[in-house]
Amino acid sequence: MPHKYRERTMPIIEMHLAEGRTPEQKRRVANAVTDAVIQALGVKREAVRVLITEHGNEEFYVAGETLAERAERQRVAALVEQGQ
Repeated sequence: MPHKYRERTMPIIEMHLAEGRTPEQKRRVANAVTDAVIQALGVKREAVRVLITEHGNEEFYVAGETLAERAERQRVAALVEQGQ
């Protein structure tokens, strides 16, 4: 028998992504996360909330670099490796 508190809970999952994903990709990840939460927590599908926040390449940092800076650095490195 499910625990009464678990029946009332509303898991809210927040995802932060760099811009550029299609609506279909976001739909697929939201469905996959929802399925995982249902399985792990035993809640109803209708209770699961997934919030996706998108960030531009100048607002998303990896190892202290924006995604735009990182992409440019990788592009230049690839050119150097190719001898251009």
